Formats: sequence, structure tokens, C-alpha cells
Amino acid sequence: MGKVTGFFDYPRRAFAYRPVGERVNDYKELIIPQSGPEITTQAARCMDCGIPFCQAMGCPVYNLIPEWNDLVYKGNWQEAYERLEMTNNLPEITGRICPAPCETSCTLSINSSPVTIKQIELAIIENAFAQGWVTARPPAAESGRKVAVIGSGPAGISAAQQLRRMGHAVTVFEREDRIGGILRYGIPDFKLEKWVLDRRLEQLIEEGVNFETSVHIGDDLSARYLRRAFDAVLVAMGAGQPRDLTVPGRGLQNIHFAMEYLIQSNKSIAGILGDEKQISAKNRNVLVIGGGDTGSDCVGTARRQGAKKIYQFEIMPKPREWQDSTNPSWPYWPQILRTSSSHEEGCERDWNILTKEFTGTGAGAVEKIRCVRLEWKPSEKGKPPAMVEIPGSEFSLDVDLVLLAMGFLHVTHNRLLDDFKVDYDPRGNIKTSSYGTSVDGVFAAGDADIGASLVVRAIFHGREAAKAIDNYLKNKK
Repeated sequence: MGKVTGFFDYPRRAFAYRPVGERVNDYKELIIPQSGPEITTQAARCMDCGIPFCQAMGCPVYNLIPEWNDLVYKGNWQEAYERLEMTNNLPEITGRICPAPCETSCTLSINSSPVTIKQIELAIIENAFAQGWVTARPPAAESGRKVAVIGSGPAGISAAQQLRRMGHAVTVFEREDRIGGILRYGIPDFKLEKWVLDRRLEQLIEEGVNFETSVHIGDDLSARYLRRAFDAVLVAMGAGQPRDLTVPGRGLQNIHFAMEYLIQSNKSIAGILGDEKQISAKNRNVLVIGGGDTGSDCVGTARRQGAKKIYQFEIMPKPREWQDSTNPSWPYWPQILRTSSSHEEGCERDWNILTKEFTGTGAGAVEKIRCVRLEWKPSEKGKPPAMVEIPGSEFSLDVDLVLLAMGFLHVTHNRLLDDFKVDYDPRGNIKTSSYGTSVDGVFAAGDADIGASLVVRAIFHGREAAKAIDNYLKNKK
């Protein structure tokens, strides 16, 4: 695969980003695409390894990575696209926002720098769109069956496209005013401009997928109606229940869940929400609580809104810093420090911080946070480390906007799921077996099923759920 000595001959050249001083003044895409010849050179680095761990273990959608790397190296871009399209419905999105576990699994990472798989994937799909190879593929025959998909995030979109291509009539219901779910309103434009999503949705519409927006399933349409009007229902609503912080002062103003903040920001950028109604970080001391990707997105958004100061606190210990070009071996890889493009734009990060209290006066808005530093001590074998407060480490910080980005618990347990009477697993996710819920004809996929995870994993589960629904409909009398 690739050039026999390519990984010796060529160094890794990853994505380049627009200068910080330029990009913080707008919400345009961060990355600077590389030229075709440079991508070809990077594809040449793909070695003929015995086991392609990038594909077999690293990629949640099992992309045929060594195959399309080799095809790009040889200049067969159209065939490379055809290979990519076989496994991934949204490569233009994963090529931008996926954390690329494929690259951390690359065999070259043992003692060198991994292949730039993510940017090769993006180059393949963008070239395919430019060449006109990405076209609608409506089904050759109609099955006469109807499927409702609840939620238009990555799992819902992928399932809908696969089901439509199988010949089923598919209607996607979305509670927001526009299609896309977390891709539309949860991810900032500087990571994913929305024309990228709209371009793909045009293909689905041409293929015959029907989209219904501003529909609150369970209120506007009942579970009973869905069961009567459709032959199968797929729940792909995501894991929308955020983890809260139950401390004194939580009810003060200007303390918001991260997704509430990001959704309003995206709507403002789209021109459908006035600035006066938006949660704004302008001229404020902003604290983001939570160290994951959502927290990072809050940091980047607050920077663009003109925050005076940005802090990010994490309750867990500071991960190990890793400077080598190689990747650390498992189980250490997940425990290394990640520094995102948003962090590079400016914020103060701190770890081992426990929030004790929010305080405020006057109009009832938050003005200070009181915290304490932690030490994590080993527990008995098989038990998690114990969280211990360090005596005398208490401190306070002036803040006037707090964003809670501590992850998500499970799918929102709403009226629809109550009416369906689906079972939940011990963590609160919808309990499934081969994507089927405890209710006949009702299926679940993506974060609603497996809990909060990666976009690329949601795509895979959407595709697999589509197969399960297709088999169910074929066997249904």
C-alpha cells in the first residue's frame, strides 16, 4: 500500500491552521486544505503493514483506509472515493471533526509519525464533490414500507440515507427549525461550516428522503400515531441529558449548560437569533467547567465573542504531556494531554478542581465561584481512585459567565419514550438488542442507544440500525 519506502522518504505533514490572530475574528473554517500533490505524498507514507489496525481497530466505521491511501498515491481519485463511500455517509464531516482514532492506531505510530488519514479522507471527498462524482442514488424499486427516523444528527442522517437506498419511504423528524441535529447547532462553524452539511442534505432530498422540522415528537405527533403510520420507527435523538452541577448557587443567572450556549451561538451566526437574545461572553470573565471537546468548543466560541478572560477547569488530574511524534502505547494513549485549536487561541486551564459554590449579589447573577483543589488517591484493587480535598487549598475566582460542559448522561427521557414504554439500561440509555428496543418495530441508534460518543461511531450505528430495520421489514408480514 502506498510507496514501498514512502514512510522513510516523506515526513508527516498534518493539517495547517489559519493564524490565531486572523481566525478569532470570524467563524470561518480553521483548516487550510493541502494541495493534491501534497496529499498524494502523504498517502505514499501508508506502509504495507501486516494488519491494518487503522481499519480493523481504529476506525469506528471500518473505512477501507489502506485501499484508498494506495489509490490516492496512484492517482486513482475516483476509485478512492468509491471505496470511501462504501463505509461512510458523511466523510466530509468526519474528515473535519473526527478525532481520528485511525491515526492513533496506525502501525507507523510505533516508532514514527502516523499517516495523515484524516486529511486524506477529507481531500478524497472534497475532490469527489468538485468533480461531480457525488450524485443522488435513489432506489431502483420501492419496497412499499415506511420508516420514521426521530432525530437528524449523524446517526439519523446515515440511517435515513441507507434505508432510502434500500427502497423504503423515509421521513426524518427534527424538533429544531433546521435539519442536522448536533451537526447543525452543536458544533461551531469554525469546526464545521454549515454549507458542508447542507450540501450533503441536498443529496438525501434528491434521493427522496423527506424531512419534517419543528416537530416535537410525543407532543406534536404521538407514539401511537407513529406506530400506526409507519412500519418501523428509529429513535436517534442523541444523548441530550447533560450532567448538572448540584452546588449552592447553581440557580444564579448566567450559569448555563454548554449545549444551550453553543446552540444559541450557532443560531445567531445563522441569522435566526438576534444578538439581544443570545448568551454572550463579550467583555466577561468566562469559566468553562469540563475538559472535553464540548468545553473546548465553548472556549473557541467565547474567544470569538470577545471574552475578557477564559478559564477551563477539570475535576480530573492533568493528563500526561506527550511531545514525541510517536503515539504512546495502550492503555496510556487515552491519558495524554490534548490541546485543541481553541486552547491555542487563549485560555487558562487547570485540573484537580472541585466546585464548591457559586455566589452573587444584586440582580441574582453569578459573580464568584468557590473551589478547592483535589488529590486522587489509589483505592482498593478494582475500585476507582478516591477524591480527597486538599486542606487549605480553597480559592475563589471572579466570573460572570459559567458554562457547564461536563458531558451527557443519557438520552432525554421524554414523553415519546414514556409512551413507547421502551426499556432503559442501567445507565439510562435505551436498551436494545441488535438495535431493536423492547417494543416491536421500534429501534434505537447512536448516542440514544450507546450513550454519548463520537460522531463517527454514530454514523456506524446508524448504518447498522438501517440493516436491522431492513431485515425486520423483510420478515414482517
